[in-house]
Amino acid sequence: METAENKYITVAYKLYTMENGEKELFEESKAEHPFQFISGLGATLEDFENQVTGLSTGDKFNFTIPAEKAYGEYDEQHVIDLPKNIFEIDGKFDSERVKEGDIVPLMTSEGQRVNASVVEIKPDVVVVDLNHPLAGASLIFEGEVIESRPATNEEIQELIKSMSGECGCGCDSCGGGCGDHECGDDCGCEGGHCH
Repeated sequence: METAENKYITVAYKLYTMENGEKELFEESKAEHPFQFISGLGATLEDFENQVTGLSTGDKFNFTIPAEKAYGEYDEQHVIDLPKNIFEIDGKFDSERVKEGDIVPLMTSEGQRVNASVVEIKPDVVVVDLNHPLAGASLIFEGEVIESRPATNEEIQELIKSMSGECGCGCDSCGGGCGDHECGDDCGCEGGHCH
């Protein structure tokens, strides 16, 4: 069986979420700063990749990915209380960076970096939500393919390097959370998008 070639694809799109019958614009990637990825490397949602990879430059698209095939259903058990002292710097609670609604990077016991959203700050605990911000939502993508062509070996190597955390941005690792890191767009992770 022939393997499909890795394609270098850039798309401009609007991402809407659908929750409880409400359609809401969540994110937009304009043609001046398109979302770019290389197919076949697992750098983006599988269903998104499957929909877009067969299209050509200039093709328009409009499709929905149900929540269970996107970021899964919302799980109440992923809302947890963490001791306030783990957010201390030099013995003081880091109230500058840890505020309700903020995204904070955490490390699991296995050493995996995850982003959590701060739900509430109580006297002795910080309530965080480990669900993906899009958990429980169906995703509606509307957009256009800006470019679609075979990827070069250099581009493939560059993407593999950035996905393995060798971003050269001063963080320990971008670990799937570049967009929320201070290193922002410097980490070579697809224009700041880590889908």
